[in-house]
Amino acid sequence: MSEAALTPGHSFALEDLKNLTDSDMLRVNQVITDNLASEVALINQLSQHIILSGGKRLRPMLVILAAKACRYQGEEDALLAAVIEFIHTATLLHDDVVDDSEMRRGKETASTIWGNEAAVLVGDYLYSRAFQMMVRAQSMPIMDLLANTTNTIAQGEVLQLLNIRDPNTDEAGYHEVIYAKTACLFEAAARIGALLGAVPAEQELALQAYGKHLGIAFQLIDDALDYSAKSDELGKNVGDDLAEGKPTLPLIRAMEVGNSHQQKLIRDAIENDRADCFDEIHQAIRETGALQYTVDQAQSEAVLARQQIACLEESPYKQALIFLADYAVERSY
Repeated sequence: MSEAALTPGHSFALEDLKNLTDSDMLRVNQVITDNLASEVALINQLSQHIILSGGKRLRPMLVILAAKACRYQGEEDALLAAVIEFIHTATLLHDDVVDDSEMRRGKETASTIWGNEAAVLVGDYLYSRAFQMMVRAQSMPIMDLLANTTNTIAQGEVLQLLNIRDPNTDEAGYHEVIYAKTACLFEAAARIGALLGAVPAEQELALQAYGKHLGIAFQLIDDALDYSAKSDELGKNVGDDLAEGKPTLPLIRAMEVGNSHQQKLIRDAIENDRADCFDEIHQAIRETGALQYTVDQAQSEAVLARQQIACLEESPYKQALIFLADYAVERSY
């Protein structure tokens, strides 16, 4: 799609996003495929199972859109978008082991098929491959950003582990985890685009903030969907967060404002793996308004994301970034 293809006032849609990014995402996918190759057959099988399993590719797409919005015309955006996807995939492999998850994107997890040991080690391989690839861009600011980002993600993993089965986790602790585990990678993806485009500091920081708010909105909706979506739409078992003892915002809010029975019910479920109480807890979350409270927070974050990029010049890529903020909170999976 050319930059003139969208006229002022045109309502951006998912089809526009696909048309706008198709050729660039083909480049990204080619880089991903080229760099998955290993002499170790198990690495090829396991990494392809998760990377090529039909994820949304929002994080690498964010690199592309941000770079194009900043008038970048080179080829390194595809390489760094693939780096972001490799880092993300490595975290998924590790997450599924820690969470003992059986489903991911509607399929059996790699750890279920090949075992925890293989999943952890291939996750490590993808991390190291990502660092090999990022060096090729020969940008010290980008390498510094991604090194700090991966370290923050690792800290977020540990923070979440500490919160498991802890009903005393508060909103501040929850937000600390979702920033580290999710939002900081969105933040890095958007900032990479700005760094590639060599835009003024104001626009670089604006895109970084956009990515942060987008990532928070995305995770808030993920956590809301765990209590509202259908398993076949979500790609995992609804109620997994509860079964894993994760005190996400719907539970935290319901405990904060619910009656004594609801508070005791949720606290017991978090502490003692009471996934059998899911229906009753689901009802409590709805009755207390905790689900809507979570969605409202996500919508507020999406508004903040859109506001951040007001300083960017108008283009289809800016419209796509605005659309992504809306999509993050309106999706059903």
